[in-house]
Amino acid sequence: MEYLSGDDFLGGLPALLAGPCLRRTEPRAVTVWVALKFPCVVKLRILETEQQGQQLGQPVLSGQQHTVAVGRHLHVAAVTAKQGQPLACDRIYAYDLEFAAERPYSLLEALRNERVPTATVSYFAHELPTFTLPPQCLGDLKIAHGSCRKPHGPGFDTLPLLDCLIEANAASPKERPHQLFLTGDQVYGDDVADPLQWIATALGDTLLGWEEALPVSGEMMTPKQLTAGKRESIATHAAGFTAGLDGKGERVTSHFLSLGEYFALYVLARSPVCWPVQIPAGQEMIKEHRAIRRWNRDRHHIQQFIHTLWKVRRALANVPTYTIFDDHDVSDDWNLNQAWCLRVLGRTLGRRAVQNALTAYALCQGWGNTPWQFEPGQTGHRLLKTLERWSASQGQDSLAADAIALYLGLPPINQSTELPEFTQEEDVWILQRSPGALTWHYTVAGPCHEVLVLDTRTWRGYPVHAKPTAPPTLLSPSAFKEQIDKWLEADDEPYDDPAKLASGQKPSDAQPKATLVIASTNVISMKVLDWIQTWQLRNGKVFSADVGDSWNLNYRALATLITKLCEHRQAVVILSGDIHYSSAVHLSYRNHGSGHRANLLQLTSSAMKNQELLTQLLHTRLKQWLLPEPTRKWVGWLSPPRMEETPTAGRPTLEPQWSCQTRWLKRQRAQLAGFKPDLFWLTPPKEKNPYGRWLDYLKPWKSRWFQEGEEVVGVNNIALVHFQTVPPQQSPQTIALTQSHYWFSSWLSNQVVCSQFQTQLPLSVFESDRSTQA
Repeated sequence: MEYLSGDDFLGGLPALLAGPCLRRTEPRAVTVWVALKFPCVVKLRILETEQQGQQLGQPVLSGQQHTVAVGRHLHVAAVTAKQGQPLACDRIYAYDLEFAAERPYSLLEALRNERVPTATVSYFAHELPTFTLPPQCLGDLKIAHGSCRKPHGPGFDTLPLLDCLIEANAASPKERPHQLFLTGDQVYGDDVADPLQWIATALGDTLLGWEEALPVSGEMMTPKQLTAGKRESIATHAAGFTAGLDGKGERVTSHFLSLGEYFALYVLARSPVCWPVQIPAGQEMIKEHRAIRRWNRDRHHIQQFIHTLWKVRRALANVPTYTIFDDHDVSDDWNLNQAWCLRVLGRTLGRRAVQNALTAYALCQGWGNTPWQFEPGQTGHRLLKTLERWSASQGQDSLAADAIALYLGLPPINQSTELPEFTQEEDVWILQRSPGALTWHYTVAGPCHEVLVLDTRTWRGYPVHAKPTAPPTLLSPSAFKEQIDKWLEADDEPYDDPAKLASGQKPSDAQPKATLVIASTNVISMKVLDWIQTWQLRNGKVFSADVGDSWNLNYRALATLITKLCEHRQAVVILSGDIHYSSAVHLSYRNHGSGHRANLLQLTSSAMKNQELLTQLLHTRLKQWLLPEPTRKWVGWLSPPRMEETPTAGRPTLEPQWSCQTRWLKRQRAQLAGFKPDLFWLTPPKEKNPYGRWLDYLKPWKSRWFQEGEEVVGVNNIALVHFQTVPPQQSPQTIALTQSHYWFSSWLSNQVVCSQFQTQLPLSVFESDRSTQA
């Protein structure tokens, strides 16, 4: 591992280790995230452009930010430009960065050196990244979303396809994607390939400049001592993580534990700079035959991941990006149920690993989502300063560690039981959290849309009168009030004021406006999945398939969510991921008393890189032949919120107050995506099928006819959601909502295809009057 440490390694790296990543972007504030190898003041300028982005114009916004010393050689900043004139819609803007250290570095100087002499984050000759704000007209809005990107996941990484979409439309402010929402599992802290842990452990220690002492079974051990492929027992028993239970020990053989490893993972996921030129083969590293095969299989997938990272880096520099965590950003099953919280947070090593993962998330994701939380005097700023103090002490400052846990919202530990503290709230337990802790949910708004990003991980409700493994409410009563009620019932305010948006206040204007909700896990699931999870719950196998992570097993919480959204809006679009397949489901809602009707569309996009044999089968015609998704109907009540599926054994004892039904939209026939036909520069040499060579010889498996399933996209993909006003002569007063999925064809060599789910809704459901109440 010596080549990932020392002055020679660091000297060979460019100044900019990862980024720039364009984050929260509004008319009066633009935030960009960067990670560098030395401390500096990062200066950001937003520039006008002319000639469709080709020519740079005058600066309009500026700002600067000191980097935060995560380690001796890792310095992170999310710099916000907010001094100057507000930006306008339907225009292309560029941004430039300067890094003031011992000498000033330009963006290009920080990007390039002898190792990466041609690194670029631009689509134009001026070599600066560009962006555009969301449009005024809903019919022009385009939002990309995706989830679940595992470096060694089978199949090609599809996040680089976003770069293709931007490149093809870089000069058109109406056609290029306006925002990207990454809805969970941006990184994997648990299911880590042995080669990746070997790299990340060494890189993390090098970037920190010290080795963290981890509490393992009564002794202190460094990450380097916990070698790759040997962490199964430590992760499962010493830390308490559940990802390796039920015969899945291979998933935690290299589970991340240290702060350096989690930060290294973010750097490696966003940039090709710190990866080794060549990953050694398994036979050079280990002796056991089975472990060698696994190492070489994962190495092959990781090399494909690295091959396209330059396109990922460029895409993330050129589209405003918003994120929210799911479980794998920390560890599989994170806060799944009360039993997990007691098992993991009640162990010193488990709690330390969760704290490390959340710290890395706060700086690498959360800071860019809500930059105002990290301004001087705010909780995030105190977290940054305390982290610097903790790192400077090489992890020995226990008071700093305790303060970091407080700022992150981790529960206190009961000194008698050594278990996390819970508070009862109505009939559920919730993890205690400091009132001043960071909040992870947030809102985003534009002239034609509003977005609510939910935190369904850290604010759950665990039933008081049930087993600790019982399915939780993904939002506790107080979480519903803070995350949804405050937002739905707030007064209308200008859409570009972050402080007002943070408090739940929203925009208003006369234009039709779309309401989007980001829910990491599915609100509406497959019926067969309901059957499987119900069986697993009865048999106590809750950790084998994330039983309780979707909304389907807690009808009270599901009824609360549906009624809150549908009683206040006539149309809601839910963007979700997690499930490793993509789909579109339409829920129609009717209040029996008021006659109010609403439409809820769940658009799922998953996985960007983590397809499985099961999801590949769902992708084909087999699913619709053997287990087609039926139209499902529910009846429900408002107070207290509850619902039940019909038909039931008998009629409800009370007359229902509302009803809804769901239907799965059909996937349209795949078409060529319109990218360049020769994608040799995007894909490495032909990839071996991870599930066995026999599939390569099964011709129907790869044929277009067999691959044209109607219900899901079950291979790696990324989605683009776009709204389009239908011409009156075709369908008067109608909006067409389309989710286009881009994926690699199995029947055309090196070709990207696009398949779509589409529906039409009356224009009236998007009108600006949002005062409909229950």
